[in-house]
This record gives sequence, C-alpha cells and structure tokens, in this order.
Amino acid sequence: MTLPLGYRYSAAYAGIRKVKKNDVALIVSDSPASAAAVFTQNKVQAAPVRIARFHLTQSRGLVSAVLINAGNANCATRTGDRVAIACCDAVAKQLRVPAEQVFPASTGVIGVELDASLITNILPDLIKGLSPKKFAQAAQAILTTDTVMKIAHQKLAFKRRTVRIAGMTKGSGMIQPNMATTLGFVMTDAAIAPPILSAMLAAAVKRSYNRISVDGDTSTNDMVLLLANGASGIQPNEKERAHFAEVLSQVLEDLAKQIVRDGEGAHKLITIEISGASNEEAADRIARGIANSPLVKTAIAGSDPNWGRILSAAGNAGVPFDPSKVDIYMQDVLVCQGGVAAEFSEQDLKSKLDERECSIRLVLHGRGTGGARFWTCDLTEKYIEINASYRT
Repeated sequence: MTLPLGYRYSAAYAGIRKVKKNDVALIVSDSPASAAAVFTQNKVQAAPVRIARFHLTQSRGLVSAVLINAGNANCATRTGDRVAIACCDAVAKQLRVPAEQVFPASTGVIGVELDASLITNILPDLIKGLSPKKFAQAAQAILTTDTVMKIAHQKLAFKRRTVRIAGMTKGSGMIQPNMATTLGFVMTDAAIAPPILSAMLAAAVKRSYNRISVDGDTSTNDMVLLLANGASGIQPNEKERAHFAEVLSQVLEDLAKQIVRDGEGAHKLITIEISGASNEEAADRIARGIANSPLVKTAIAGSDPNWGRILSAAGNAGVPFDPSKVDIYMQDVLVCQGGVAAEFSEQDLKSKLDERECSIRLVLHGRGTGGARFWTCDLTEKYIEINASYRT
C-alpha cells in the first residue's frame, strides 16, 4: 500500500470499549495540513462534530492532528463539549500545536457520558507510538460493528513526481447519506489550499458517500475529513487538479462501497442505476427511494425478482414520471417493459440474484437526461439481531 508522505498514525486501548481492543486512534501531519470537511445534517449533532467544525473555522482550514475514539459517540450527554475540548487541548499540549488545529471525532453509543481521562491518560502512549507504518492499526481502531477494515489508496504521477492519496473509513449500520455519512479520513501529500480542497471534497462526497444507504438512518456523528499537507512538494496546476479530483472521487467511492458491502447483516451489495430522469437530483431521489425500501432489500435478500416493489418504490419517491415509459432490469435481465411485466425466466434470474453483487437498472424513456448511481445492501434477520443487542 502506497501511503502519503508526512503523516504518522497510532492506536491504543483506552478502556472505552467493553472488549479489549484498540478504541482510540491518532493521525498526525508532520506540518499543518490544509483541510476540508463535511458533517452530518442530523439536527442532533455530537460534541466532536460541533468542536471539529469550530476548530476548522478558527484555524482557517488547518489541521495538525486528528483524534478519534470508538465505543462512545460523545453525543447527547451533559459533558460532551467539555470532554471533546479537554481531549483536544491535551493533544495540542503534548504535540505542541494550536488546539484549534486538533480535529476530534467519535463513534459509538449515543447518550452515555464519556470520561475524558480515559483518552487523556492514554495520550502519551499514543504519541510515543506514532509511526508512518501504523495506518492499518488506526483504521482498525475506529471500527464499531464493522466486520472488516475499510481502506483505499491511489497514486498519481505529476511532473515526474508522485502524489499519493489514502483513506480509511468505518461504518456498517446507521448509514444513510446526508451531507456525509459515517466517519472518513482521507490524506494526501499534495499541496492544495483549503478552499480548493473544500470544493473537491464536496463534489467527491456527492457521488460517493452521499450515494450509499444501509438502513436509511443518518448518524449524529457523521463526518468526512480531507487533509493535504504538501509533503510531496507538488502543487498541482489547474489541469492536474482536475485529474486529482477525479482520483479523489474514486478513492471515496471505493471507501463508500466498502461500507455498504459490510452493511450490518448484509450478504449482497446492490448497485442501483437510474437514467432518463428530468435531472440528476430527480434520479438521485428515485435511486434513494429504491435503496431505502425494506421490501426491495428483503426481496434481494431472498433472491426474489419482485420488480413490482422496485417500480412501487420509484413511484413513491416524489418524482413525477410516466409509469408506462419505465423499463426495469435486474442483473441485466429485462423484467419490466413499459411499466408491465416482460418475459423472462424467473428461475434463471433467481439463480443470478443469489450472487454477492446485484444490479437494478431503471430506465425512464422520454426527454430527460438525468442519471444517478447508488449503492445499498440487502436486509436480513441478522440486521435486527445486531441492533436489538447493540448496547448489551
């Protein structure tokens, strides 16, 4: 794995989790990095979201360290802000950086008080353990109900030198895109100013993190952070920035799809494609409606080619269209033509739907050119089992 230059990582067990495995991660840039972030639009927002947003404003888009804890969301508590600030201050003091350049993030159970000393007491070990080689340990430490680590990386050749991008993310449940979803941290060693970085991140999130759903729930702690520390010595020109932005989107799309593939209790990754809508927003709404339909998701879980559920979910998305001009494909098999059943072998299609990756394509025939691609997963009994016992 090719990692960006100028970053170090660390992970440790602070005692936040009930199970003894690393629950705190630290990411440090050797020099203050340009930063951009997107945050949840849930009206209930965790303390780290508020403090991170405030720090990013105060520092004018510079981040030196990212402190992440798992096992406790530090949300809807009496001491949330004080805990987040105390932890940031402690990191800043030990790393000798401004407190506003420390970016906090938390994930875990909502409504449980977090003891700041659990984190501050482990900081000396975290800082002592910082290494460019501990990317994977940090990526593991931020997981909650995830069953696998989620990382992605790319490199680009500019002016005979290389620029690198690497990201880590977490998420398996409470996943519904809304500005950002789950936690994501992406680092690059390119030199890019915060305003340009912010525009790049917004565009990349729109086609990646904001196009996934596991269960239709938007978390109180969602954030995606992008850092660019310039350690490569490369400041991309306008043409190179366009290429960089495309590769960044690919990295975020990779991470986002890994989240859906690891959806709580999921067996199948579902790709939904909409074409012929009046515009991209309309296509997105239709795709989202299909992705969030429990009836569609359970049908896929049972390998049932029940295209009527797909058509119904599309019609309930609040987007006007003519049902008599709709074609639907499942696993590239035409199952609905002009809004009514097409001829196909149900048994053959059922076998194809047993595969780990399933596709749904809905085509609206008319003058519209809007399209969207969306990812979700099937819904199984295991999802209920995981979430019925999440706190116990």
